[in-house]
Amino acid sequence: MTRNVVGILGGMGPEATILLQQRLLSTVQARDDADHLPLLIDMNPQVPSRIAHLIEGTGIDPAPALAEMAQRLETAGATALAMPCNTAHHYAPQIGAAVSVPLLNMVDLAVARAAQTIAQGGKIGILASPATRIAGVFDAALEKAGLRAVWPDNSDRMLSAIRSIKADGATQDAQQILSDATLELTGNGAALVLVACSEFSLLAPTLSASVPIIDTIDVLADAIHDHTLTRSS
Repeated sequence: MTRNVVGILGGMGPEATILLQQRLLSTVQARDDADHLPLLIDMNPQVPSRIAHLIEGTGIDPAPALAEMAQRLETAGATALAMPCNTAHHYAPQIGAAVSVPLLNMVDLAVARAAQTIAQGGKIGILASPATRIAGVFDAALEKAGLRAVWPDNSDRMLSAIRSIKADGATQDAQQILSDATLELTGNGAALVLVACSEFSLLAPTLSASVPIIDTIDVLADAIHDHTLTRSS
């Protein structure tokens, strides 16, 4: 019997990948190094920009690079894959077609958890990249769960916050943008707020709302934990 190992398609961005590792550490009560969960990480900050491809329409398609990463991780021994970038899940079909191991789909998992928290037909406020909305990354999962999305009105402001966090980290300005957006979403009827950008996940612990907040990175960390502790022969 051997322990499963999850392969991480990382680098989108690097700090978000490190954040996933930190959140995964918190799922384990460890007494020694050996108690922690093994990971294979392909940290590739050179994956073509999802924003340039999906929003600006001028960038290189990231799908081939992501498929190659997935293949490298499978070859290295990964029994499942995970990707701490919500927008990049637009390319999940191409990743799945390139390998024989499953992708722990952060989008599907997060929506499924939300569906356990709020009633069918409820509204989910989504804090995400405008590219995620444009590409319809959450549409199929929300439709399947019978839930509706509510998005911040000012998509340019959300994109500005993402770029600020990538360049300067968790700044006060970015925090203010997220706080304002959270208040807007709940004011527009959101029964739950989903932190659906891994840059925003860096600020998620400081967010507060009158409704539950679910961070997709936390959901993914739980899925990695569960997969890794399921032993295979």
